[in-house]
Amino acid sequence: MEYCRSADMSFESGVKLAAELGYKYIEPMVHTGWELLSEVDYFHSFSMEEDTLLMKEICDKYGIKVSSISGHSPLMKPEAAVTRLTRAIIFADAVNAKFVNTDEMVKPDWMDDDFAHQVMKYTLTKAALVANRHQINVCIEPHGIYTKTAEGLMRIVSLVDSPWIGVNWDTGNSYLAGIEDPYDGLNAVKDKILHIHAKDISMEQSDEQRGSVTGTPVGCACGEGVVNWDKVIEILEPVNKDIFLSVECGKIDEAERSIAFLRKTLGPLLIND
Repeated sequence: MEYCRSADMSFESGVKLAAELGYKYIEPMVHTGWELLSEVDYFHSFSMEEDTLLMKEICDKYGIKVSSISGHSPLMKPEAAVTRLTRAIIFADAVNAKFVNTDEMVKPDWMDDDFAHQVMKYTLTKAALVANRHQINVCIEPHGIYTKTAEGLMRIVSLVDSPWIGVNWDTGNSYLAGIEDPYDGLNAVKDKILHIHAKDISMEQSDEQRGSVTGTPVGCACGEGVVNWDKVIEILEPVNKDIFLSVECGKIDEAERSIAFLRKTLGPLLIND
């Protein structure tokens, strides 16, 4: 739902607009506590202090389903991440979503790599216990210092031996990291992919940021940037499972053009858009 952030839209307004644009599913952002901009309807993030069925009620009103929850939590900060991530899992179950997306976020300067992975293992172990009870997939996204490579991403995914921990591949972040070929990376993790952030990167953003960042909040409209979607489809088509693609762009018109492009490009591969 980042597509409506630049328009300062509320959660309900964003849901209504998604339906009008032709989307059948959304990926809401959730937060703990009470966030000022959300409370005055200027931001689309949904508080997990609210009744979970309120989100479902709003979505049902506009004929929209929840595919996944954006529950990004700082895995290296368990005092924040355990509560946030486990609550997002419970929330996902209540609204019939099947995925909660997260990444490692920021590493504290005082934490070395071994310590960081020990802490992340603790956080993900707690999350996996809850995910198993609720049958919800926790998907790790390439977006930080460790997940900017396929090897680093898989190291985190493999910290806990759980069928409920997999990959949310971000086509834009993997390109911007600029460390490895993003399609080689996709090929390396494809068997663990459960969910995809369909994010394209403009040529201007690529020129300015590639190799200097580990990710970006939003991209441009799908099909209008540097991502080779034919290559993405070629790699994923042999994978024998359903995979959700969640469009991630920064403007309403980009969301409109993205769904048109993906419908045309994916064609018969689409099960439900």
